[in-house]
Amino acid sequence: MAIMNMAVHDAMKGWVTARRCTGRYSNASDYVRDLIRRDQDGARALAELQQAITEGIESGIDPRSFGEILAGIRASYQARTA
Repeated sequence: MAIMNMAVHDAMKGWVTARRCTGRYSNASDYVRDLIRRDQDGARALAELQQAITEGIESGIDPRSFGEILAGIRASYQARTA
């Protein structure tokens, strides 16, 4: 495991200490590792969302009207619930 040293303002140190004192984290390093994991998860989710948006844009425009699309969705839903 690599070791990192970092400097933070007193207010940030107080915040980390308070989070540690909740009992969820055994020390400041546990808290920082959790923040990094959450940031990584968020970055992955954002990349997946961006990919889905890109695929949607690249798929082109549906020639059906909104009413036709909605009717198709309703028919599909009714077929699954029947």
